[in-house]
Amino acid sequence: MRIVIIGCGYVGVPLGQALAGAGHEVHGIRRGAFAAEGITPHAIDITRREALASLPPDFDWLINTVSSSRGDAEAHRAVFIDGTKRIFDWLGDSPARVLFTSSTSVYPQTDGGWVDETSPANPTTGTGPALRVAEELLRAATVLRVAGIYGPERGFLFRQFLKGEAVLSDGERWLNMVHRDDVVGAILAAMEIEPGVYNVADDEPVTQHDFFEWLAQQLDRPMPPAGETVSRKRAMTNKRVRNAKLKAAGWRLRFPTFRKGYEALLREE
Repeated sequence: MRIVIIGCGYVGVPLGQALAGAGHEVHGIRRGAFAAEGITPHAIDITRREALASLPPDFDWLINTVSSSRGDAEAHRAVFIDGTKRIFDWLGDSPARVLFTSSTSVYPQTDGGWVDETSPANPTTGTGPALRVAEELLRAATVLRVAGIYGPERGFLFRQFLKGEAVLSDGERWLNMVHRDDVVGAILAAMEIEPGVYNVADDEPVTQHDFFEWLAQQLDRPMPPAGETVSRKRAMTNKRVRNAKLKAAGWRLRFPTFRKGYEALLREE
């Protein structure tokens, strides 16, 4: 197959290399120049009008893993909403199947309860509103709502803890995580099933307190002090995300809990 990955970065590069290793022709799009083995790179900014015009849209799959590195609402709209519209204009009547990595931030729940793909998704803050509009534009596509990604050189709270900058802002708040390798696996699994909305999170949500307590024990460090978390582009929600739908369709996690994933990271780093 001929596959293009838009936003070919932290998730897109290992995904593209896995697909190339399986014998597919893979093209990657990123705002700036880049190089990755097995991937034909294209330096294209999808927020610019007509930016995609130079690339023929004759692909079997379009996988959009784009993210907004800036946190303001205007940037979210430019990347997720305007960018999605420009992608569709570029595709025209192409039969390419489309997959979009959204976020579990579209679930605004704050009561600590469980959410699944049928739960209300009506966010009002953070990246959630723009992502939700993009999802609506992609009704016929596969949408993966991805929890907080961690992995090599990534994991906000983990990195804050290592730097001694973490604070215990709300110890009872539930965190939902997924390792980067399992996001790649989720995309590969979703390419084999019917289009739909699927949650991508590991098997075990964890409270902020218990996450820091586990890290403190593993690294023989003190717990973070109480304090206020710095502003982030994700809204501060409190829910537990179910992953049963995608698992029932064949997805298998390499790191089913945060402990398994972070144990591997601690060994590597």
